Amino acid sequence: MGRTAAVEIRRVDKFYGEFQALKQIDLTIPPGKVTCLIGPSGSGKSTLLRCINFLEEYDAGEIRIDGELIGYDAPGRKMPARRLRQMRRSIGMVFQQFNLWPHMTAQENVAEGLIRVRGLRKADAAARAAEALRKVGLADKMSSHPARLSGGQQQRVAIARAIAMEPRLMLFDEPTSALDPELVGEVLNVMKTLAAEGMTMAVVTHEMGFAAHVADQVGFMEAGELVAVDSPDVVLRAPSDPRILAFLRTYHERNAF
Repeated sequence: MGRTAAVEIRRVDKFYGEFQALKQIDLTIPPGKVTCLIGPSGSGKSTLLRCINFLEEYDAGEIRIDGELIGYDAPGRKMPARRLRQMRRSIGMVFQQFNLWPHMTAQENVAEGLIRVRGLRKADAAARAAEALRKVGLADKMSSHPARLSGGQQQRVAIARAIAMEPRLMLFDEPTSALDPELVGEVLNVMKTLAAEGMTMAVVTHEMGFAAHVADQVGFMEAGELVAVDSPDVVLRAPSDPRILAFLRTYHERNAF
């Protein structure tokens, strides 16, 4: 795997009209490490993740990837669209929904971005797509269309599509939330493999077991604030903040840390 990216988030605010979705967020995502963001729905986790690759424009503060400001040339001045596209090429993102083209096979879905964005020839894109699908355990599903795949398999195709672009940073926005419970494990196993290989990852998740066992650090968010960032042992097993305790209590019965 190639060089991974570090992310520095400093004093980031995000507004939707008068509603403040993010409040003075400070977070460092170390290179080659896994950062999980947890917290109640509507706490700003997904908004923060989308700000990292500037799918959402943040209103104040800075987000830097390997020291380079993303989205802006200077505070308040957006960077040219071409440069933003170049920066995004090194960032893979996997959403709750799979966003696969229904008329394309799994291999074609993965290869399409390599052709359109990377400019690879079809044969080269097909070969790289095949390798990415093998990596996520779908070597036998390359010619299958999305309708013939389970939800877990479709999400693994989406992950293959992202890693085929050879990103230095992977963002996962609740990648298992749309899956039936019995399919969650196959997606988490792929993510565990990426983590073990040293991919820089930021993961919004409700899978507390994954956060407990795979994350290098866990951030807890509530009402747009980053309440705490620390090791899983501290945040998940010995939290001092009553907001974290109340949140974890709701998961206690189905998550054994």
